[in-house]
Amino acid sequence: MATTETLTAERILEVTEEVLRRYGPAKATVVDVARALGVSHGSVYRHFRTKAALREAVTERWLHRTITALEPYTEGPKPADQRLTDWLTALFSLKRAKAGGDPELMATFQVLIGENSAVVDRHEQHLVDQIAGILADGRREGVFTTPERELATTARAVFHATDRFHNPAHAAEWTAPDSEAAFAAVLSLVLRALTA
Repeated sequence: MATTETLTAERILEVTEEVLRRYGPAKATVVDVARALGVSHGSVYRHFRTKAALREAVTERWLHRTITALEPYTEGPKPADQRLTDWLTALFSLKRAKAGGDPELMATFQVLIGENSAVVDRHEQHLVDQIAGILADGRREGVFTTPERELATTARAVFHATDRFHNPAHAAEWTAPDSEAAFAAVLSLVLRALTA
């Protein structure tokens, strides 16, 4: 059993994710989380003032895994067009793996994401910023023709153009036989537009 001295916010978030997987977002409570940790619910509230704050934090933690997984593609020795290709491909793969690997947890997080639009907005902005960084490198390398003042807008456009391959609202389409070909076609179109 955990004690309040060894109880950390990170441990609470780990267990909250397990509790959400087990009970779903409608039935999971802070008491369930506390019980799984072997502490009182007051101990959980010392780290997260409300149930909403706990759910927001676990959503942010879950989304941050994607950002972390994509960081290796934002810099490196490869040309920017290849890094952008790798970044978009990795994003599609990550989202598809989350949707197919643990559909119950994905469904749970879809509910939580709906509750935490500010968390989602920050997450999307971070992803767009990663794209903008790659575009800026490509501009310096002479690979991309995007004017510097349009980098942020163009990065957002790339994010929106590839929405079908990373927005969980399209998860049911990701296993379709033509999904890889459709992704390749959109990726090719995006790269042609950036290098024109």
